Amino acid sequence: MNRKMAKALVTAFLLATLTSQVEAQGTTAFKKGNFYFSWGYNKEWYTNSTIKVNQPSLGNHFAFVNVMASDKPGWDKGIFNQAISIPQYNYRVGYFFKDDWAFEINFDHTKYQVNENQLIHVKGTMDHKPVDTFMINGPNVLKYQLNNGANFFLFNLVHRKKIGAVAKNIDASVLLKGGVGFMVPHVQNTMFGKDNDAGFQFGGLDLGVEGTVRLTFFNHVYLEYCNKLVLTDYWGLSAYEGKAKQVFGTYEMILNLGGTLNLSKNHTEKKAVVLN
Repeated sequence: MNRKMAKALVTAFLLATLTSQVEAQGTTAFKKGNFYFSWGYNKEWYTNSTIKVNQPSLGNHFAFVNVMASDKPGWDKGIFNQAISIPQYNYRVGYFFKDDWAFEINFDHTKYQVNENQLIHVKGTMDHKPVDTFMINGPNVLKYQLNNGANFFLFNLVHRKKIGAVAKNIDASVLLKGGVGFMVPHVQNTMFGKDNDAGFQFGGLDLGVEGTVRLTFFNHVYLEYCNKLVLTDYWGLSAYEGKAKQVFGTYEMILNLGGTLNLSKNHTEKKAVVLN
């Protein structure tokens, strides 16, 4: 065996030993009894949606068909030029009830705005008469926004898949999440020049799945990148002299910064024994 090969084998052995020791120690951030909290920001893309409107006193029962909408990130024209609560933010609060299994409250403050200058198909009944026409959207046709939040609440079951140590005191994991919840949107709209009574309200139910890559630093601080799909079914939304409903899908990209805290009695006792 030549010197280079021997050196390579020794190096490989030392690296394997070090890696196994780091993996054996691992992070305790996903153990039973751990609590975590994070805050972050998001970017959204929405599927096209049909907004169905019912205004009985006006003889209206029609739909804006296949409408396009966009989000409003808030920091797209410069970072930190507004209060931290104005952009599209999110938070997660979770608790590991079992090693690698957690329950999480998951909230995303997202903004939904129907795009102007698009060709909108209006179909149904207006003033008791049938209508089936196309209009270029503007303020006097449809100004529709969930702009103080489409506001997705989800109650998630979370499962952690270990990747391992990527550097000293940095551990990587994948979190898989799924859950159901509800929405509390701030509904504001103008339909054919008539404004609604804008405000927050219960808006319906949602269903979501999320995949997250989390880097945990020194076992207590973490940074995570998330990709999320949400299906929302809104109903009973405020409109002038009536109500509106719609269903749309959302794709989100999210970046969070968070921390963990172990609340387990056993963990506290073990730490006390070590210190003694």
